[in-house]
Amino acid sequence: MLITPLLLRRMCLALPFYAGKTRGIFQDFGIPPSNAIVDVRAFNVVDLTSHKSSHKRPRLLFDLGVRKDPLNYPPAISAFFAAGIYSVPNDFKDVPELLKQGGIPLASISAVIWSHSHFDRIGDMSRFLNSTVLVVGPGTNNELYPEFPDGVLQASDFDGHTVHELNFDETNLTFSGLQAIDYFEDGSLYLLNTPGHLPGHLTLLARVTPSSFILLGGDSFHHPGQLRPRPHLQTHFPCPAHLLHATRSSISTDYFSSWGTHARAFDLQSRAEPLLTLSDLPNASVYADPARAKVSLDKIATLDADPDFLVLIAHDQSVAGGIPYFPASLNGWKESKWKEGLVWRFVEEDSPAFVFNAV
Repeated sequence: MLITPLLLRRMCLALPFYAGKTRGIFQDFGIPPSNAIVDVRAFNVVDLTSHKSSHKRPRLLFDLGVRKDPLNYPPAISAFFAAGIYSVPNDFKDVPELLKQGGIPLASISAVIWSHSHFDRIGDMSRFLNSTVLVVGPGTNNELYPEFPDGVLQASDFDGHTVHELNFDETNLTFSGLQAIDYFEDGSLYLLNTPGHLPGHLTLLARVTPSSFILLGGDSFHHPGQLRPRPHLQTHFPCPAHLLHATRSSISTDYFSSWGTHARAFDLQSRAEPLLTLSDLPNASVYADPARAKVSLDKIATLDADPDFLVLIAHDQSVAGGIPYFPASLNGWKESKWKEGLVWRFVEEDSPAFVFNAV
């Protein structure tokens, strides 16, 4: 299970915006032009290189991952760790430790944004200064243990922190059908309303150059096969020929098909819908509202298909090794052509995300 908290720092480029005469393609989604950007960095929770940095600009964290002492979760969660169903390595470092090791003072973190309130997102807010604001989506669970015996949150998740619950009724911004709030009011960072997985689920859209973006999808989906392939994506990012050839035999035709599939030879190129679906099985789905989750996912897919957007989610095992970790910045993803290398990794047979054979 790959869980990647993100550190974001607000910046501004002293450049005249180029789109005064040439309209940016991103504007077709309803996104206004801006020179303000954020610097996005992903944590590798296994290894970290020391890094010293000024903290004059505001910093945000999007999700915190698992807390270091999981037996101190409420019983509804800690029981899974006590039983050995979940575990963390003995040398596990949580986000506050990684920040300190990287030279980032906790006092420089102006806000923590939860994509949602599952235990592998909320970390341990008690490790942060009271000056750190907690930002949550509308309708986020606020039932605390022990008042609610089955509660998955507790007082220490909120105590001392200003909690800002977003209200999307107050925004008139909509990007590709997704309600958006301009967090800094300068076009550098937007919080998007993506309901379905859990009440209050958020995704984050970071402008990393004036015309390119990273969308942090949280748990809007859990596997890239739930997002891809789609026809528009294949227009801009066609599957490499060697993978098209390999998937003819590696992807099982007992479970997957397309109009070009025949005689136990799968044809990925003609597949018009994602290989995997969002589960809607009663009492077994990880989506509280699967129908709304699918609509949110379909809207995210329009951005994923566009060359100006890189979509990252927390549980995508195919990303490991495909992006650099802190202290490196992710902002140069487009010029470095990382997306071209990431989009189809999940159908490589040796990828940890490959789940498409008969076994």
